[in-house]
Amino acid sequence: MSRAGDVIENPITGERITFLKTAGDTDGELLAFEYLVPPRTLGPPLHVHPYQEERFVEVLSGTLRARLGIEERSVREGGSFAAPPGTPHAWRNDGEGAVRMLVEVRPALRMEEVFETTFDLARDGKTNVRGVPRNPLQAAATAREYADELRLARPPFAVQRVLFGLLAPISRVLGYEGRHPKRGVPVPGRSPR
Repeated sequence: MSRAGDVIENPITGERITFLKTAGDTDGELLAFEYLVPPRTLGPPLHVHPYQEERFVEVLSGTLRARLGIEERSVREGGSFAAPPGTPHAWRNDGEGAVRMLVEVRPALRMEEVFETTFDLARDGKTNVRGVPRNPLQAAATAREYADELRLARPPFAVQRVLFGLLAPISRVLGYEGRHPKRGVPVPGRSPR
């Protein structure tokens, strides 16, 4: 489990997260982190957090392209936006420079585990450039494990539940885990500044 000050990195995209406050620090109330997004990063697919608000508190540098529901806009240095629970959202960095931003997720639930698992899977070459596991069985196991924290916006969740429900038992038998076994290996001494 990560602690405040720990840094994790996605070697496929170059994204870096520095945890500022973790679920353990805040009794599960808040996860706060600084996010470094390299130039020309696609970002995650359109997704929802069913029980959490994700607040992009401030873009510290660069310009982020954000989609919230059907609206898309540029969020420049000093800008912010929030995705209430259940709101489809995504973001990307189309620019030539890195984007640095402060992000908060309330309540934290197991969101830091989602990042740790995704980045660890990337470290093993098991995700695509959007952070989605390449193998459908790994995707099913991970999606089932973290369904309270993160869901794809499409197809509808009922379809995802049926599909992943069918694949999850097969994935378990074949040894796929929802949480990556190396979950939470921080990059020592790294800082996005």
